[in-house]
Amino acid sequence: MPIVNRVADLQSEIAGWRRDIHAQPELLYDVPRTAAFVADRLREFGCDEIVTGLGRTGVVGVIKGRRPAGGEVKVIGLRADMDALPIQEETNLPYASKTAGKMHACGHDGHTAMLLGAARYLAETRNFAGEAVVIFQPAEEGGAGAAAMIKDGLMDRFRIDQVYGMHNNPGLPLGAFSIRPGPIMAATDSVDFRIEGHGGHAARPHLCIDPVLAGSQLVVALQSIVSRNVDPLESAVISVCEFHAGSTSNVISQTAELRGTVRTLRADIRDLMEKRIREVAAGVALTTGARIHVQFRRGYPVTVNHPEQTDTAIRIAKEIAGDNNVHGTPPMMGAEDFAYMLEARPGAFIFIGNGDSAGLHHPAYNFNDDAIVYGTSYWIRLVETTLAA
Repeated sequence: MPIVNRVADLQSEIAGWRRDIHAQPELLYDVPRTAAFVADRLREFGCDEIVTGLGRTGVVGVIKGRRPAGGEVKVIGLRADMDALPIQEETNLPYASKTAGKMHACGHDGHTAMLLGAARYLAETRNFAGEAVVIFQPAEEGGAGAAAMIKDGLMDRFRIDQVYGMHNNPGLPLGAFSIRPGPIMAATDSVDFRIEGHGGHAARPHLCIDPVLAGSQLVVALQSIVSRNVDPLESAVISVCEFHAGSTSNVISQTAELRGTVRTLRADIRDLMEKRIREVAAGVALTTGARIHVQFRRGYPVTVNHPEQTDTAIRIAKEIAGDNNVHGTPPMMGAEDFAYMLEARPGAFIFIGNGDSAGLHHPAYNFNDDAIVYGTSYWIRLVETTLAA
């Protein structure tokens, strides 16, 4: 089955919603306009229940099918993210961001619009048995909005049995999907180092403990963890991305601060990385005489697709796009807080093609409106197939 004909008719309207959201980007949990826009549309569609303020600013709509369930009612959750990024837009589009320093550089405007389109169709037709729960989540970009919604009772309150997510992927052809079972996106942790040395005159280094030297050795030594402690067939990343020390060219500073990120695809490797980072820092401190304080903060967990739901997602994607347009994908070392939902319920996360666009989190990025018919059709058929009587 190709794209849903009714969705093709609605494409321009859905694109209009997307562009309206794009022009008014909001960050993290501070999404009052976007959340109100979503809630207003769900009311217009005639959803059976609409809840706002879940996970602070999340919105949930419930759509009940008209087919008899024939047993226990099944409930499927579909999730879209609403928040933008603190980036200055450089697209020069007619609907470009009206707020300086904020833009939808990750396509969450498109995700929200596609799920709204599916909600409209499902509320019109109700050609399924059970309940479809549409989830509009704030704060994906570093705020763990998914975890906040779960903490507020998302899964239990709405009796969600399984949950699905979708994200656009620049470089993946328009009309294509990609997915894999098991780990599909990485856990993301942050690590901060504060190095305390003994400052002094740059011409008398023998009387100092140089935190820049200690920090430089630390950066190099940390790279040995992945190359010498992690199985070469596994994946891990440690990147030191900030190094701050000193304020003039002839003074050895007293302190240095380094910050970085750690990415892993398995819980045991995640534990290993933290352990070895602390050990390596202690070793560098011993050899340089500096004191090194390590702060390791765990962020989003690994996004792990469940096998049965992944098979379902593949089958539906092939119905929409054709067998040759649904691809396997290696795991990505980026992170996604949909991981929390997949820890709470079985489900699957899929990528949809955005074509040849600028990359995610780039100031020239723009969601491809031509992808709308594929993503919205996927959501619709996922509900109608999973909740068939």
